[in-house]
Amino acid sequence: MSTALLLIDIQNDYFPGGKMELEGSPEAATKAAKVLAMFRERDLPVFHIRHDSVNEGATFFLPGTSGAEIHGDVLPTADEVVITKHYPNSFRETDLLDHLKAAGVTKLVVAGMMTHMCVDAGVRAAADFGFECAVLSDATATCALPFGDTEIPAAHVHGSFLAALGMAYGTVMEADEVTGWI
Repeated sequence: MSTALLLIDIQNDYFPGGKMELEGSPEAATKAAKVLAMFRERDLPVFHIRHDSVNEGATFFLPGTSGAEIHGDVLPTADEVVITKHYPNSFRETDLLDHLKAAGVTKLVVAGMMTHMCVDAGVRAAADFGFECAVLSDATATCALPFGDTEIPAAHVHGSFLAALGMAYGTVMEADEVTGWI
């Protein structure tokens, strides 16, 4: 049984000055970087997911821009796999599943952005493929969302999606708790 770290869309456009700034992105990236360092120290597999927005009208993660680049806190090393995707689900039309199977991975620790979109889609797909998942609540970030005439605060969006994932798709924990899980 092997545990891998899956870092989803920790890209520059989600940070201050980016085209789609999220609440808490710097703090989440700091936590993700600490977990990344631990995985590297233990020589465990790490997979970076990068979103390139190719849909007409896309406003962030535009291919070839600095905003689409992986954030400096979690830059991949030459031996770490980087998967480029075009949809919220990290498995859709990518070779992520093949890479995970080839590495003998059965458990995934997930950090990344946005909690309500790509993290949610990726964790649900991973669980459906039979992976045991741990989602790091403090190494993920999101934004406020409109719903009718109401704006749902980012903290509520974040908590709601993590609560839903924790009911059936994985274990939700903080980054400092991951050592006991792997």
